[in-house]
Amino acid sequence: MARANRHFLPGQVWHITHRCHKQEYLLKFAKDRKHWIDWLYEAKKRYGLCVLNYIVTSNHIHLLVKDTKEGVIPNSMQLIASRTAQMYNQRKKRKGAYWEDRYHATAIENDQHLFQCLVYIDMNMVRAGVVAHPKDWLHSGYHEIQKPPKRYAIIDINELMQLAGSKQIESLQEAHQQWIVTMLERETHQRQSYWSESVAVGSKHYIERMQSQLGVRGKGRDCIAEGLHYILKEPESSYSAHFIPEKGGLSE
Repeated sequence: MARANRHFLPGQVWHITHRCHKQEYLLKFAKDRKHWIDWLYEAKKRYGLCVLNYIVTSNHIHLLVKDTKEGVIPNSMQLIASRTAQMYNQRKKRKGAYWEDRYHATAIENDQHLFQCLVYIDMNMVRAGVVAHPKDWLHSGYHEIQKPPKRYAIIDINELMQLAGSKQIESLQEAHQQWIVTMLERETHQRQSYWSESVAVGSKHYIERMQSQLGVRGKGRDCIAEGLHYILKEPESSYSAHFIPEKGGLSE
């Protein structure tokens, strides 16, 4: 399998996915999903990680972040992944890899694509057939967006409001709810691999600009139309996920 894509550019929004080793359900217990979230909060405190959304499933995670400073995202991901694995392995007296390869990062254009990706993350466990609505899955950013906590907040609501062009949080929350309703009404819950497997997703102009900015790293990658989106594909797919409805863990 190809090494996970980790091209970082200042100010860029990234959709990060990271799967457990061999697709094992190492996050199936709520306590382990909570540990991952706790370390996400610690990464925000320690490095200033700008989090826009997240979800922890039974065997993989999704994280939507904005790159604000060089090294913040890789340092944060190293902290979260290593500490989550360490805590699990110590408790289970387990040895060996916890995560499968390195995490994958897809660049997302800061327009409607960003919010389609945000809702795609929210809908993960709906696609897996585990819950009927994102509100029914506890370990996600959906709840923070709808009811921001007074303490220990992870999602940068102000940054999300700015990206959405919302001056009031109520406007952001209402729009967020409407995006969810639209997705539920369309019943389009199937996995859309380009959000997790591409180098970048956005308009044609954005993809061409990203390819230019990546320089040699953009060579050998195709810009193709995918429905209403354009994507910059990897030369070789980094992920090969399969839907396993009976366990409800793997959807991406």
